[in-house]
Amino acid sequence: MKTLRRDLLVSFLIIASSIGATGAEESASRKLNVLFIASDDMRPELGCYGNALVKSPNLDRLAARGVRFDRAYCQYPLCNPTRTSMLTGRYPTTTGVLDNNKYFRDEHPDWVTLPQHFRNHGYVTARTGKIYHGGIDDEPSWMEGAEKGGTRPARTTQQQKAQRDNSDRWAAVENEQNQGDYRSATRGIELIEKYKDQPFFIAVGFSKPHSPPVAPKKYFDPYDVAQMPLSVDFKPHPTLPEGFPQAAVPMRNGDLFIARDASEAEAREMIRAYYACISFVDAQVGRLLEALDRLGLRERTVVIFFGDHGYHLGEKGKWSKHNSLFEVGARVPFIISAPGAVGNGQPCARPVEFVDLYPTLVELCGLPNPVGLEGDSLVPLLKEPKVSWSHPAFTVTRFAKTLGRSVRTERWRYTEWNDGEAGSVLFDEQADPHELKNLANDPAHAKTVAEMKDLLRKRFPGGE
Repeated sequence: MKTLRRDLLVSFLIIASSIGATGAEESASRKLNVLFIASDDMRPELGCYGNALVKSPNLDRLAARGVRFDRAYCQYPLCNPTRTSMLTGRYPTTTGVLDNNKYFRDEHPDWVTLPQHFRNHGYVTARTGKIYHGGIDDEPSWMEGAEKGGTRPARTTQQQKAQRDNSDRWAAVENEQNQGDYRSATRGIELIEKYKDQPFFIAVGFSKPHSPPVAPKKYFDPYDVAQMPLSVDFKPHPTLPEGFPQAAVPMRNGDLFIARDASEAEAREMIRAYYACISFVDAQVGRLLEALDRLGLRERTVVIFFGDHGYHLGEKGKWSKHNSLFEVGARVPFIISAPGAVGNGQPCARPVEFVDLYPTLVELCGLPNPVGLEGDSLVPLLKEPKVSWSHPAFTVTRFAKTLGRSVRTERWRYTEWNDGEAGSVLFDEQADPHELKNLANDPAHAKTVAEMKDLLRKRFPGGE
């Protein structure tokens, strides 16, 4: 009898141990994955953001399954500073990265990036395409797909001339599969298939609609160039509106129509090409989402989509993004589709910013919160997009010796350069969405200016 009881006890312990091991495996298998999708230079010109002309069915469906942030803002209107900010969870004035050449680890070698944090907690991290800025990858972030990182040499005069000569060349090409963004999506699908049975953080970066605006012809065909809209403040070259400080509108464009005027006809052609590139990226996003569905991973995967900063399409005569602290320079498309989030399918009108993404994903995936992050988790907004929210969004830029800082609340955008010594602007975004009238010097709005200044001082004490 004693032998029988002992045998039964041993059997029970073996079964319990087996159940415990299985439970642990199932717990690991239930970790949420992350599919992190980036687009370069895409402003929120999508169907789901209200542009009825743009064909973006896949991103529209993603927004319908997630939370679409209608007031989302980058930290800097340039690729390297804004991406570094997002991936480190710190503002550009903290990272010290204020141009397209600097590598954040030159000054902060011990910082743990967003993908690196996931890697440190048992996730496979892999990338394809542009995630950090081109030529400046971060090897500790990735288990697969890393490129040699480091400070990127500044462009030579010859390289700058080549960019200027090629910047305005929009083109419709025939072979879709030869395009870099198509190959990035293909590689992203391969990574998803490869790591489908492990917790993964897979990042896929698309280069379009960055200049030059080249896309397969079939994405140009749906767009009638005559229907392409010009902004109410369109100008053929950069133009400073009356009552605006000189620093508000740099007099030289960065990527498009460099050192020359843009006629209305050329502007419409460029906008058509820009929309075609958006549709091309949308199709690649659709391929990634189809892979998630085919593999049964959608309900276990947080999907993020964003454009890295805003973009001018002729507003105030400006093209591209460089040094713009206007709404079109800072506002971005930003969608988070988190499995089971109560707010899925709803828009969110609260101002949010890229530094918020790091703490958001950490909370969603149940990882410990690292020290030093400067954003706020958006999980409360994923649960209830209309919940009270007291966090404004901040964007900065620096050119020459001028530092511009901008703060966006639900109603107002206030921007000042060199603490106001080089001028400031205040816009009522409800009454003046095109930012045509500067209210900064209007005595009737002195209280609002003081409140905005206070927000900047609290966020950037000591001038930064």
